[in-house]
Amino acid sequence: MQQENMVPVTILTGFLGSGKTTLLNRILKEDHGHRVAVIENEFGEVGVDNDIIESSNEQIVEMNNGCICCTVRGDLIRILGELKDRRSQGALKFDRVVIETTGMADPGPVAQTFFTDEEIGNYYLLDSIITVVDAKHAGKQLDDFHEAQEQVGFADRILMSKTDLVEDDEVKKLSERIRLMNPRAPIKKVNFGEAPLEEVLDIRGFNLNAILDLDPEFLTDIHHEHHDEVESFVFRSNKAFDGDKLEQFLSGMIQVYGPDLLRYKGVLWMKGNARRVVFQGVHMMMGGDLGKPWGKGEKKRSVLVFIGKKLPKDLFVAGLEQCLAQ
Repeated sequence: MQQENMVPVTILTGFLGSGKTTLLNRILKEDHGHRVAVIENEFGEVGVDNDIIESSNEQIVEMNNGCICCTVRGDLIRILGELKDRRSQGALKFDRVVIETTGMADPGPVAQTFFTDEEIGNYYLLDSIITVVDAKHAGKQLDDFHEAQEQVGFADRILMSKTDLVEDDEVKKLSERIRLMNPRAPIKKVNFGEAPLEEVLDIRGFNLNAILDLDPEFLTDIHHEHHDEVESFVFRSNKAFDGDKLEQFLSGMIQVYGPDLLRYKGVLWMKGNARRVVFQGVHMMMGGDLGKPWGKGEKKRSVLVFIGKKLPKDLFVAGLEQCLAQ
């Protein structure tokens, strides 16, 4: 199935009370012209408005705006497979899928589903992970719960809610803390789930050819008193990589540190290659792709971002330097 025919999937995550359900209810009720299948991976939380979903174990409800909604308390692969079959038979119509994870969930295993199951991975295109962060309570949640940190670490985009309830300098401090944990996710302020849908859908955060946008304000040496479990670092070089050495090194590091690597992504200058190489991974799964050719007179360089839990930065940096072509 060609990428343009694949069904894009957005994973919506965020800690308890951050406002992701408000956003979801809006997607299900608003007349936006998208036919969305929403999968609620809830676990005893108050999810999508109870008048939309009866409290049955699992069911699919069609909305009057062409959206459908189902709750899952079972296997995600199975429900994605059922939706695929019903869509292929013409019994259900939808153009895209949004999966809401439970507030206490690490979104990693949900994202991995699209890499581990071939049938699902060939039919659905993982578009992005969107994390809703509650500006009022996030500081404490990030201190107390590693799940909240993982949700930030996995994000392709962060929607910050409830900024009207806190002072501007608190928002600034929280933004700086989040940027240290995940420098590659833009942070957008939203009010009561009023995020324009184009800021939630079709982000292509998992597209290997997407440009690697690092926040220019990403402050590497900012003094911060939080010793967050999830941290990030960036490796930059103006020298070309030796492809074999790099592959060997990254494969080895992923074997050892894969469980602690949440997301990693890079645009690389490889020796002897006229095109940039784009790669990214989630935990133990890594993929690479040829990007666009280097332009005439363009300054070639490599940028890699690693986001994970307590990663040995010095070891990564030293190893990556060993992989540069002499």
